[in-house]
Amino acid sequence: MIRFAIVLLTQISLLSTLPLPAQDSSSRTATPEKTTRRTSSKVVVPVFRLSGAISEKPVADDNPFNFGGSGGESLHQLLNRLNQAAHDDSVSGIVLQLNSASIGRAQRQELCRTLKSLRDSGKGIHLHTDVISTEQLGIISHASEISIVPTGYLFITGMYGEQVFVRGLLDKIGVTPDYFTCGDYKSAAEMFMRKEPSAQSAEMTGWLYNGLYDEFIQEVARGRGVPEDKVRSWIDTGVFTADEARAAGIVDVVEHRQTFEERLREKYGDALKFDRKYGRKASAQIDLSSPFGIMNFYAELLAPSAPRRSTKPGVGIVYLEGPIMDGGSASNPFLTESVAYSDVIRKALDEAADDDAIKAVVFRVNSPGGSAVASEVILNATQRIAARKPLIVSMGNVAASGGYYVACGTDTILAEPNTITGSIGVVAGKFATTEMWNSLGITFSPIQRGKNAAMLSLARVFSESEREALQNYMNVTYEVFKGHVLNARKDKLKKPIDDIAGGRVYTGRQALDVGLVDQLGGLHDAVALAAQKAGLDKDCDVRVVPRPQNFMEQLMGDLTGSKDDAAHLTLPTDIGGTGYAVQAIIPLLKQLDPSRAELIRQALTQLMILQHEGVALTMPAIAF
Repeated sequence: MIRFAIVLLTQISLLSTLPLPAQDSSSRTATPEKTTRRTSSKVVVPVFRLSGAISEKPVADDNPFNFGGSGGESLHQLLNRLNQAAHDDSVSGIVLQLNSASIGRAQRQELCRTLKSLRDSGKGIHLHTDVISTEQLGIISHASEISIVPTGYLFITGMYGEQVFVRGLLDKIGVTPDYFTCGDYKSAAEMFMRKEPSAQSAEMTGWLYNGLYDEFIQEVARGRGVPEDKVRSWIDTGVFTADEARAAGIVDVVEHRQTFEERLREKYGDALKFDRKYGRKASAQIDLSSPFGIMNFYAELLAPSAPRRSTKPGVGIVYLEGPIMDGGSASNPFLTESVAYSDVIRKALDEAADDDAIKAVVFRVNSPGGSAVASEVILNATQRIAARKPLIVSMGNVAASGGYYVACGTDTILAEPNTITGSIGVVAGKFATTEMWNSLGITFSPIQRGKNAAMLSLARVFSESEREALQNYMNVTYEVFKGHVLNARKDKLKKPIDDIAGGRVYTGRQALDVGLVDQLGGLHDAVALAAQKAGLDKDCDVRVVPRPQNFMEQLMGDLTGSKDDAAHLTLPTDIGGTGYAVQAIIPLLKQLDPSRAELIRQALTQLMILQHEGVALTMPAIAF
């Protein structure tokens, strides 16, 4: 990042040595949103181009080097822009483009509701695409019209996923896994212990897939206004050409992009303006017409631009995203996945609690769990908030095991029907590697003082006394976990806690049925509920805690080595030299086999958490 920043600043400095071309003054207009509102003669059609992953945590939208790109947009930012279009009288409709967008199951459901709301407001949603996959079908079904190029095709083949098991590999290299759990359905360590799922794990995966598939069928049927049986028949057919898809009623129009745009101009008039930056904050612009323009750009770029803390009453959003680990943050050279460190999340929660202008807090959780100790630290921070002001938990794509543990600080939990949650249980263990080293001709001579001295050693599996001691600790942790659930849910649970816990994983709708969550809804629903509980207007101020860093704060923090903890949500580096091999292999696997590469990534993350923590609250790795 440092080298990248230096190159960027060097390139900026070179601008002053270039010939200064004449520029038309119209190139230095106000932001697109302001221009749209001022020019009533124009018909605005915002273009929403979804590509790559939709993040949970918002990022500062002031990067001067983001030349019109759409990367880095969070779900909250995207939904805000769509809602703005729904209430903007100058907007007659929108264009939706899906370019290999990666949108989580719960995110997709909230996005679909927002699109439906926009459509119900009388705004047209026009979608044009080349290819349609199963994952995209749920979103595009809510468009007013679906257009596809003549050579396009549909692969809507259904829902397929796998679980990964590496016991055979471990046997080959002489590594013996020794893991055990609290809860028959707590299957997080089965990928290491077994070559196939246990009966309980297979049963649990079955009910999860049934719930997710039924939700998907219902979503598409609602969007396209067709019976569910028809959607099932589409999926069972699987592959469609563009003309076949139109004949089946999956898409509405077969046409090229130029014809699509011409048709929209006929519909909305020649004054139609496609706005590809609708609702976005304007970035710093370089005016090359004079040396003063370059100087102004330098001043804007380098000047402290952090906004003052708002004193307007509002709702704060604190994000927890990724596996939960204890302590502070650290850089990692090979994995870029976000990690929720307990110190970072605790500080954010305490900041929201201490800010008198924040009258209610939404805690957005998107995590498969992790450290039991870290989860307790975070839970304690949420309880301190709940004692002072309304606290609403909003579950993202997954909020399971430790991700559910941290949700027990409030009595109000919202989840999407497709959220994966539950997994109330504990797992612990280690790998014995002596046989592997022996096969390489490397031997070790153990020296031990104390009956359980080798408990944390990888030389051998647990002795009976070590296993008993660790199991006793796990049992205590499990009882604490169940106690938090009972205290939070009280009489809302529909079954005895032991029939709900035991490591069982649920969809959000299934969790609602057993009383683990209070209602179905997304992030914006949680914000509205928090505002209501705090007695605030539904259009009240909403801000992220901590404030997302702007471009220069990130850049200067990187150059000085003094970044804020919240910017360093990455895995720790104390994994060993194998990390560099992973760094080289994972990108290749993603190109070759993305879904299985994701499973391997999840397995590696689980391995690091289990090895780092010993006792963990984490859910099994499953690719949907």
